[in-house]
Amino acid sequence: MRPLTGKVRVGSLNDIDPQGSRRLNVNGLEIALFRLSDDEILAVENRCPHKGGVLSEGMVCGPVVHCPLHDWRIDLRSGEALAPDKGCIETFETEVAADGTIFLTLDGSAQSSAAGPDSHSA
Repeated sequence: MRPLTGKVRVGSLNDIDPQGSRRLNVNGLEIALFRLSDDEILAVENRCPHKGGVLSEGMVCGPVVHCPLHDWRIDLRSGEALAPDKGCIETFETEVAADGTIFLTLDGSAQSSAAGPDSHSA
């Protein structure tokens, strides 16, 4: 099966609690969607660059998620770990349509097909 590319519908704003997250598997990569308190949706690779902690299970404070394993802070806009820690994860462009539909822009670099989402409150 060909990888998904381009702008892909991945859910609705109502699917994610404010300051919560949702994880999904797209093209073989687990991605975490985060809904900030102002309803902005940010998407990142769902693993901490330190020890691979599941970021969708972390606490969201503004545009930063705290890894649940060792409390590394990851900027959800840049994917960069905040000082004094160092590391980076992949980020993905998102768009929320007027009706609340969430779109994720993919380049198709991973290998398998999309799988079902899983929602979490952080």
